[in-house]
Amino acid sequence: MNSLADFDAKTIAAGIRAREFTAREIAGACLDRIAERDGDLNCFTTVTHDRALATADGIDAAIATGRDPGPLAGVPYAVKNLFDIAGYATCAGSKIHKDAVPALADAGLLQRMNDAGAVLVGALNMDEYAYGFTTENAHFGATRNPHDMTRVSGGSSGGSAAAVAGGLVPLSLGSDTNGSIRVPAAFCGVFGLKPTFGRLSRAGVFAFVNSLDHTGAFARSAADLAAAYDILQGIDPPDRAQANRPYEATQSGLRDGTDGLRIGVLDGWFRAGATADALEAVDRVSGFLGATPVTISGADVARAAAFCISAAEGANNHLSDLRKRPQDFDPATRDRLLAGALVPAAVILQAQRFRSWFRDRVAEIFTRYDVLIAPATPFSAPLIGEETVMIGDQRVLARANIGIYTQPISFIGLPVLTAPIHRPGKMPLGVQIIAAPWAEAVTFKVAAALEDAGIACAPIAGVQA
Repeated sequence: MNSLADFDAKTIAAGIRAREFTAREIAGACLDRIAERDGDLNCFTTVTHDRALATADGIDAAIATGRDPGPLAGVPYAVKNLFDIAGYATCAGSKIHKDAVPALADAGLLQRMNDAGAVLVGALNMDEYAYGFTTENAHFGATRNPHDMTRVSGGSSGGSAAAVAGGLVPLSLGSDTNGSIRVPAAFCGVFGLKPTFGRLSRAGVFAFVNSLDHTGAFARSAADLAAAYDILQGIDPPDRAQANRPYEATQSGLRDGTDGLRIGVLDGWFRAGATADALEAVDRVSGFLGATPVTISGADVARAAAFCISAAEGANNHLSDLRKRPQDFDPATRDRLLAGALVPAAVILQAQRFRSWFRDRVAEIFTRYDVLIAPATPFSAPLIGEETVMIGDQRVLARANIGIYTQPISFIGLPVLTAPIHRPGKMPLGVQIIAAPWAEAVTFKVAAALEDAGIACAPIAGVQA
């Protein structure tokens, strides 16, 4: 019999409602799994042990008295440590904010999860201030990939992806600015959703780049990811930047299939610089879906413009600490932020102008296609501390190339679901399933079809010493 900690979110919620087991038993099994495995994986920066058990007891009491515990009744989840958790400092992977005044309330998305009956078990490791793609954090240590403990988990939401991949929690929340959900989802072999910019609340979330930041989720199945996404939707008044969009149910149409969908596979920039394995993964998906090649003009410039905007906006958020406490930053983060502080205003103006042009070009493509497919990363997870990787016969910088396929997409705020491609005996790789703004539901249909065909799957990874 599987451990209770191995159950997916849908199974947990159904089992608790049917009184096959209690929320307390699930929470206890989850906390035991964290204690057993996280010493090696280093996903968690904080475990909210007492809160988790108290929440679980409340769910069991509700069921005992006939009250509705919520659609995610008793499902354990954890969050990237840039989400506010009441009573804890929101350190965002930093030393500087580690001793900040504790948050007075949970972030907006946590409140939605809590209201749905989910059980928060802790905060997860990340790149400092969400500026990185590997979660090799100078203050909290590197989060290790559950599929190979010598390799990175991706970033900046590395702890969020690795915790799901390693079976520590069935669901987690993260953020994505330039690829910070999609990269770790691909490296760790789980499903990850970056919704349309403005779809989900950012209230109570530590900002990296206000004009690019998204919040989203990770899961081990398309159904679990859809269940979390459906809960997370909704207007949150404290987030004044959130778009006022109608609720979009994704679970009901999850298994509708892909018949009638016009599907393209991105070429040009989105095939250059990739390993043979990464191209094989995307070709397997596009072949199954019957996708036709599509070129997005200017993707290389979009990536460069996204870099400029990220660096400049990110630096602006930290100017005071860069002047007063430069020694307390992760050196790699500090150097990127200092460089960003020197970007001329004229460059940012040109980047924003190009952003508008690029958005219009891609919008035209979505008049002819419903979904676009692309690699999530150009290679699988590099070794921890590895500076370069081989692509063909060329050695390239690892960190500088991880986000080459994700940045042009988040640059214009498109919804993307990353699906993990089944590769027995090999390190995970993922594909991006990209849709037009506000069309998240179609990405779920494609992901579910890939899952049903056995092309995409996310089994719990064993932990290797």
